[in-house]
Amino acid sequence: MSVHKYFTEENKLQITNAIRVAETNTSGEIRVHIENNCKDDVLDRAAYIFEKLEMQKTKLRNGVLFYLAVKDHKFAILGDGGINAKVADDFWECTKEAVLSKLKEGLYSEGLSDGIIRAGEKLKEHFPYQADDVNELSDEISFGK
Repeated sequence: MSVHKYFTEENKLQITNAIRVAETNTSGEIRVHIENNCKDDVLDRAAYIFEKLEMQKTKLRNGVLFYLAVKDHKFAILGDGGINAKVADDFWECTKEAVLSKLKEGLYSEGLSDGIIRAGEKLKEHFPYQADDVNELSDEISFGK
């Protein structure tokens, strides 16, 4: 069954709009990758996708990936070295828990959107928007199998 069945066009728009809003005030970059299954350790899989999406190539190393395997109920947030050096040790874990509370209710787009906005606020703190900022990565959701 396609992973797309979990997300209506309205859901997808909600998530991409959250990315655009979050990135409005920061040079940071946020991506969302959604697939059905994750047979590996979730952080290993997220790291693989992070690299596949070339998120490590941002100028300030301030990319953040929200990774979700819907059928396997696995979720991770992975920040690049630049943002990880700035946030508190428990920031991603606390954000993950907030998102998971919504995911467990089946509120996928709401949970992801809330987490994205939270990440954007933290990125804004440490990587404020610059006049010459360019959107280095796509705001569109990437989907796996």
